Amino acid sequence: MLRPSVNQILKNNESYYSLVIAIAKRAREITDEAFENKVILNDKPVKTAVAQFAANEYRLVEPKGEDNE
Repeated sequence: MLRPSVNQILKNNESYYSLVIAIAKRAREITDEAFENKVILNDKPVKTAVAQFAANEYRLVEPKGEDNE
């Protein structure tokens, strides 16, 4: 499987930093689910998370501008 480009995953001027954080959080969820269900993972969790974002199974949702009042 070819690695998807970051530009293929990001839409609407989303930030690279937000993508990295979202993939890390999803990878942690994958790891936790596998541990709870006692499942051995064939692929690395980060690779799975990137594939899920590339296939639009998960989306990056950034909050709109917030006021710090």
